Amino acid sequence: MAVDKEELKKKILEYATKKAKFKSKMYIKDLYKADPNAKPREVKNAANELVKENKLEYFSSGSTTMYGVPGFGNPEQE
Repeated sequence: MAVDKEELKKKILEYATKKAKFKSKMYIKDLYKADPNAKPREVKNAANELVKENKLEYFSSGSTTMYGVPGFGNPEQE
């Protein structure tokens, strides 16, 4: 059953914001926990749309792409 994309984006953003207080960068597998009923591909697509909307941001370590909430984990802003 397909999940409503806007509802999924809202859940991902809420989950990421809540977790950002403790963990500023998250793997995509961490974001899967935002909605256990959503398929991994749906979560990834929704997270990528949130990046395009500047509500999430990418962080790359070279081999792994992680997601973060803008403003969390940036030493120059703390």
